[in-house]
Amino acid sequence: MTKENCDDAKLMVQIRKGDQSAMRELVERYKIKAYHLALGMVGNKDEAFDISQEAFIRVHKSAGKFNADQRFFPWFYSIISNLCKDCLKRRAKWESKQIDIDDNDFLLVTETNPEKIILKKEAARNLRKAIMLLDLSSREIIMLKHFRDLSYDEIADMLKIPKGTVMSRLYYARRKLAEILGEYE
Repeated sequence: MTKENCDDAKLMVQIRKGDQSAMRELVERYKIKAYHLALGMVGNKDEAFDISQEAFIRVHKSAGKFNADQRFFPWFYSIISNLCKDCLKRRAKWESKQIDIDDNDFLLVTETNPEKIILKKEAARNLRKAIMLLDLSSREIIMLKHFRDLSYDEIADMLKIPKGTVMSRLYYARRKLAEILGEYE
């Protein structure tokens, strides 16, 4: 178990005992990661913020159910993922398909040439739109691999699927993404 995983397990034991400072530390450690994961899946800043907050509330409420022998982040990710899926189901009922990820949230633009900045922002906008057109499982696998830079093994662990399935889903998600992006050209 890595030092961070060990620290997370210790924090969860302390949270289980009612230690609020341990909960604060866990929130500080994962709040940005939680927000960006939710944002990548739901595409709406307000919903992503609500989901990340709700995920931490559920961590606090479920601290007693956490198995200290398992890694914290895959367990936490499953909470975020389930909240995102619920959010998207609710949104589909209302047919409110809001997408408000800023280009800068989605693609780091480090150019100083104004023309290149505009071209990169246009590419980021097209990529953002294309990713949001993917089905949830394709979007999820693309976000985890390319925007969170997780390995195949880490993704397999998080999604509780075999590594080969991760590779296969990623292949088909990339193909679909390339097909959608081809329509923008």
